[in-house]
Amino acid sequence: MSISVQLNVNGKPVTVECPANTTLVELIRERLELTGTHVGCDTSQCGACTVHLDGRAVKACTILAAQCEGTEVTTIEGLGSTDNLHPMQEAFRECHGLQCGFCTPGMIMSAVDLVHREPSINEQIIREGLEGNICRCTGYHNIVLAVETAAKKMRN
Repeated sequence: MSISVQLNVNGKPVTVECPANTTLVELIRERLELTGTHVGCDTSQCGACTVHLDGRAVKACTILAAQCEGTEVTTIEGLGSTDNLHPMQEAFRECHGLQCGFCTPGMIMSAVDLVHREPSINEQIIREGLEGNICRCTGYHNIVLAVETAAKKMRN
């Protein structure tokens, strides 16, 4: 059974025809060809598929596209641009918070949400806030530094 889903993605209205069992991450990657959102585990464990749904970080592999009818979805592509990086993207680059880059989009999306939700940021809050995002390369030290750096910029 095919359904029609209307939503805003990165500030643009879209209507997508898809099977009723299509997940949000499948809609984003396969139907809209926004491949910055990654699929790592399909079980909500790794966080590579994290996007913002109505301003909150969610794991797109466990949400049906149909559940997103009428919502605002922001992917890593909608966060900043090559010419104008979001402060979190800039901080990940400056602080070497990435290595292979597979987890980076989801990590950045989760970190932006964390900074918006938490009135103060410290290492413990960052580590706890990013528990649902797995990085197999960095050891997290530079990721924490990047989030601390970006939080200062985002609040100024």
